[in-house]
Amino acid sequence: MKKSFFPIAAICIAILTGCAKAPANHPTDEPFRSVYHHSPLAGWMNDPNGMYYDAQTGLWHLYYQHNPFGTTWGPMHWAHSTSADLVHWEHHPIAIAPDSLGTIFSGSCVIDRNNTAGFGENALIAIYTQSEVCGQNQSISYSTDGGQTFTSYEGNPVLMGDIADFRDPKVFWDEISNRWIMSLACQQEIRFYGSANLKDWTFLSRFGEGYGCHDGVWECPDLIKVQGDNIQGTKESKWVLLVNINPGGPFGGSATQYFVGDWDGKKFNEVPSNQVPSTKWLDYGKDHYATVTWAYAPEDRIVAIGWMSNWQYANQLPTVAFRSQNTVARDLSLYIDDEGEYRVAVKPSPESLAIRGEEIKRPSDACVIDLELDGSRDALITLSNDKGEKVVMTLDVHRQTFSMDRTASGDCSFSHDFAANTTTPLFVKRDAYHLILFIDHCSIEAFDSEGAWAMTNLVFPSVPYNHLDVQGGEAKIFNVR
Repeated sequence: MKKSFFPIAAICIAILTGCAKAPANHPTDEPFRSVYHHSPLAGWMNDPNGMYYDAQTGLWHLYYQHNPFGTTWGPMHWAHSTSADLVHWEHHPIAIAPDSLGTIFSGSCVIDRNNTAGFGENALIAIYTQSEVCGQNQSISYSTDGGQTFTSYEGNPVLMGDIADFRDPKVFWDEISNRWIMSLACQQEIRFYGSANLKDWTFLSRFGEGYGCHDGVWECPDLIKVQGDNIQGTKESKWVLLVNINPGGPFGGSATQYFVGDWDGKKFNEVPSNQVPSTKWLDYGKDHYATVTWAYAPEDRIVAIGWMSNWQYANQLPTVAFRSQNTVARDLSLYIDDEGEYRVAVKPSPESLAIRGEEIKRPSDACVIDLELDGSRDALITLSNDKGEKVVMTLDVHRQTFSMDRTASGDCSFSHDFAANTTTPLFVKRDAYHLILFIDHCSIEAFDSEGAWAMTNLVFPSVPYNHLDVQGGEAKIFNVR
């Protein structure tokens, strides 16, 4: 979600052409088009929106912020893709287009199983921000054809904004209070609202002052109940509030912070820290933002995806017919680090790991690399090409950090903010470290295999990286199925 408003003339054009459809096929001349990451067929993409899993069809639905008229941020629509495996995506026509109430900003979808809104049992309800020159308000639309088309509620908007930044509703049915709960980003706080019917909303509480990073505007919240993982043996569940912020990220620009706490049906309270309070980041790269989770994921999984970009340079990325892609899908759980702090574990989803094919000898422009590193000494991992462009990753066992240096990775000329060296604490000390690297045409995603940390960075090499040097460990390289 970008906080600026779009000019009235452009809104009118979007309304008149609201049924615009994306091109039928991917362009074939895009050197940075990803092989296994979701991206728009053409045009601009940012925040993922309205994500839900349909158990009847086995499809994962992904809506997203989209400008079908250009490759920079513009009149926002909800575009739509579906996948059976979170890797291969089918693109559908625009789902929700701007109307007289404004452009369509970020939001969420719920299945109204008990017909609380009166649009029909099991109707799919989209809740989203509509942005116009005079403000930001929340509206709803409903679908009775499996999320392919939506009808706007004639009583929109259902919640009027009272401040400039009043957006990105994430809604779920709360078993504690037996009502719908909306998390809403309001400048530098999250407000919670309750409703029995998705149309009439009552303010419940706010969270934010004195917590986390406040160096930018808070956006795209997501309140989720997360199960404990087996790191350090915890199985305890806690509530996690994801809050995206722009700017204010640990390496500049946009990023996703989170809070671990308790939810009582009305208020969210962060668990007291054992240490000096510090911001907890979901990903320690430069290019991981607008992270939200799928509703109704199978087996009570918490499956997340992010926008793989940064507002510092998102509009200038060196692609041609499209801009932006999403991260690989990630499963979230909870663990306790070596300092006794609750943290969110971030692992590649099983569907993401399933892309590993046959073992190969050299890296390619799309591959997965498994690394086994000795926990008693530093490790240096260098990914490079024949042009001398390289990405250098360092596991520092003394400082207990992992870093990724992309300053010589390829094209960094489009923005002075792009060249960077990003660093994450390891959080859990081990005798050996197993890392997983997802390499695609323009991205590197690094994970601790047990989920202690994740790091996502874009790269734009002039030719693919085809050399891998590992000091302090061993590597296996797999092609992509």
